[in-house]
Amino acid sequence: MFRNRDDAAQQLAARLASRAALKDPLVLAIPRGGVVIGAVLARALGAELDVVLARKLRAPLQPELALGAIGEDGEMYLTEFHQDVSGATDTYLAAEREHQVAEIEQRRQRFRAVRPPAEVAGRSVIVTDDGIATGATMVAALHVIRARGPHELIVAVPVAPPETVAMLARHCDEVECVLVPDFLGGISGFYQDFQQVDDAEALRLLRELNPSPEVGHTNR
Repeated sequence: MFRNRDDAAQQLAARLASRAALKDPLVLAIPRGGVVIGAVLARALGAELDVVLARKLRAPLQPELALGAIGEDGEMYLTEFHQDVSGATDTYLAAEREHQVAEIEQRRQRFRAVRPPAEVAGRSVIVTDDGIATGATMVAALHVIRARGPHELIVAVPVAPPETVAMLARHCDEVECVLVPDFLGGISGFYQDFQQVDDAEALRLLRELNPSPEVGHTNR
């Protein structure tokens, strides 16, 4: 059990600090809760902080259940079980994809007004969120990042179930996870304080870690 996201991130940072040296480290956080985790990791590791935009594809009448996810490059990843979910027709998926693409574009405009995309090629990239259930959103994010040529790709999260950790390991070079419970239930159940993080807080953290960026150019 974590006290809050800061506590979870500090425990995660301690694990990452004990590994081999990172090459020009970059932390990429999935908004919004992941940005809180990412800010702590970036400070602890002396890394740059940015976001990676991916959205889950919601199941019909079950918005918390991910049928898959879509990355900011438009690539769609679907879970193995999506065809077994009632109502998850091709028509439904096309409409949900269109909706989430629009959401990603809105977030892209907000976040890129604060800072331009960080350079990924040749760097140790740590991708984080405040917890992972199915892993669909994270896989979509990893596909986007892998295409940009990182030196190594590390997933670092406070909590995820064992089957998701094993699945993610096939899409990255390393997975670092503090808690790996046999039964997840919900991510919030592993936090004493799991208040919702809004865009304003995520943008504030990005500004703090990247003061006065020159929009249109990388910070490097």
